Amino acid sequence: MPSHLFADRPAQPPEPGSVDALISQTRRLRGEVDAVRRDTVVDDDDAQGRWQRALCDLAVHHLDDLGQHLGQLKEGLPPAPEQSVAPPGATPEPPVEDRQTRVGSAEWNLLTDEVTWSEELFQIFGRSPEAGALPLDELGSTLFSEDQPLLTAMVTDCLVDGKPIDGEFRIVRADGRVRTLHMRGEPVLDSDGCTASMWAVLRDVSELRRSQRAVRESRDSLQRRREIARTEHRLAVELQEAVLPPWRGSLRFPHDSTGALDVAAHYMPSASSALIGGDWYDALELTDGRSLLTVGDLTGHGVTATSGMAMMLGALRGMAMAGIEPGPLMGWLNQLLETSVQPALGSAVCCRYDPELRVLSWAQAGHPAPLLFRGGQGRSLRPPEGVLLGATSGAVYGQAEERLEAGDVVVLHTDGLTPRSIEFSRADGSERLLALAPRLSAARSAQDCVRIVLEEFGDNEREDDACVLVARIGF
Repeated sequence: MPSHLFADRPAQPPEPGSVDALISQTRRLRGEVDAVRRDTVVDDDDAQGRWQRALCDLAVHHLDDLGQHLGQLKEGLPPAPEQSVAPPGATPEPPVEDRQTRVGSAEWNLLTDEVTWSEELFQIFGRSPEAGALPLDELGSTLFSEDQPLLTAMVTDCLVDGKPIDGEFRIVRADGRVRTLHMRGEPVLDSDGCTASMWAVLRDVSELRRSQRAVRESRDSLQRRREIARTEHRLAVELQEAVLPPWRGSLRFPHDSTGALDVAAHYMPSASSALIGGDWYDALELTDGRSLLTVGDLTGHGVTATSGMAMMLGALRGMAMAGIEPGPLMGWLNQLLETSVQPALGSAVCCRYDPELRVLSWAQAGHPAPLLFRGGQGRSLRPPEGVLLGATSGAVYGQAEERLEAGDVVVLHTDGLTPRSIEFSRADGSERLLALAPRLSAARSAQDCVRIVLEEFGDNEREDDACVLVARIGF
């Protein structure tokens, strides 16, 4: 029914051709949006994907409503001179009986008590035409009790004060289904300016509101996940900075001994700064004059990985200070990781250097072996027995020794130096480091060696973070 304020105001019908063109455009756009919706793959843990899918659903509902409005508008028009042809790719219009009715109209005559409902409105209310249309004083009986005052106020304002109706309420159909309706209407005035009747258009917006609610919930879920991710990232960074050695540049110890170590290290984040892993490095002067050198990595990212790294590095430092040799120390770390609350796997290399004998004693747990550079040549040390930390209970870790010479350079690194892809394997990091032998052997300090490594690996698109530690034997 056309919107009007006075009963004798003539309606201005639109041009038939323009409505047909709008219907064709709506069908084409609806088909394109539906194709995007079908192509949107949503996982249970993908909050952003659920939000995108909900937006597509909402857009489809809007376009369905628009198409139905235009279809009803067309039904009231005279036949078009030529039948419009849908453009290629447009979604064919479904049969009338398959389309969900969303819009109906009604008029309540206050002078004759006559009530007129459209066929669509009977379908919306789930009411048969034989049962008759509901008068205004009975319409509220179908509403939720908490929504009835709203309808009463809207109808009263319309009939008494001539205000237009615009509001939503929920109804319970005869079949028990709950629907949300949006009602818009106006009073119809007679020639004396008195209210003669009231007309209204009622729109079933149940699916539209469901889609809007899904969009809000998925958006809120996505925002919560992003906030949680930002918080966890900040905590992981703070924990990592608190646990890793505070020194920057080079260290030298023991200070008053020949054969002293010149040590430098660097942490290299992953290409995605959001991925804070469990990589560590450390160099520590022990109470007996020897030195501890270590690097390692725990599986995982975020607070869980950094908190596990903090536990492992703290235990490693304590046992090293207590005089436990690298092999047995690895066994204790394995037992610690095996019994921790957060199960994980880890790899590590632990070295103990004696400056008087210039002997490096070391053990490893599924980790790249230290690299030794001497006289412009480089080689990987032969690794003793050692499986990943946390992989098996009661694992035994071997220990190896290597006698070093003045000017030697020892490089420890984690396996995140190179990206994990078809082009790069775990061994590529060590091979590319060994290719730097002439430059590393000629470097004057451990810090210079670190700079050389960063020139080679610093710009790589690493999927994981990495650590490198360089120890240069003094003269």
